[in-house]
Amino acid sequence: MADQPSLHIDSDWKKQAQEEKRRLAEEEQKKAAAAAPPPPAAAAAAPGTAGRAARGRGQREIPPAGIPTLVSQLLTQTLMYLGEVAAMGGEPILNFDMARHQVDTLAVLDQKTRGNLTEEEQRVLDTALYEAQTRFIAVASQYL
Repeated sequence: MADQPSLHIDSDWKKQAQEEKRRLAEEEQKKAAAAAPPPPAAAAAAPGTAGRAARGRGQREIPPAGIPTLVSQLLTQTLMYLGEVAAMGGEPILNFDMARHQVDTLAVLDQKTRGNLTEEEQRVLDTALYEAQTRFIAVASQYL
């Protein structure tokens, strides 16, 4: 019987393992919190800075929400459906129904916001609507 190894049981092993697991979890939380972007409440604390944080290499900043941004998006979509702007590496799209829809959306935006925009916002909207309508007519007259 002297050849049998003696078995020594540490009664605190479970407690030590749980403590180690808790400590590691806290460290992971601290690392994740340091690497995570600020919560939305922090973005709200600095008005006008939301979406302006630097993006990864090769990416652009997100413009602030507003009438000029909305108008720019609608004009860009119009030009895309007219085949004048293509997605990176993609083929141009010709979809006159969708292009007309985007032009009509700009016209509705102009009609519904008339008198409620700043001079600059109204100028941007007027210019974009004129550009969209002119280009639609020019491209459509070539194909229709």
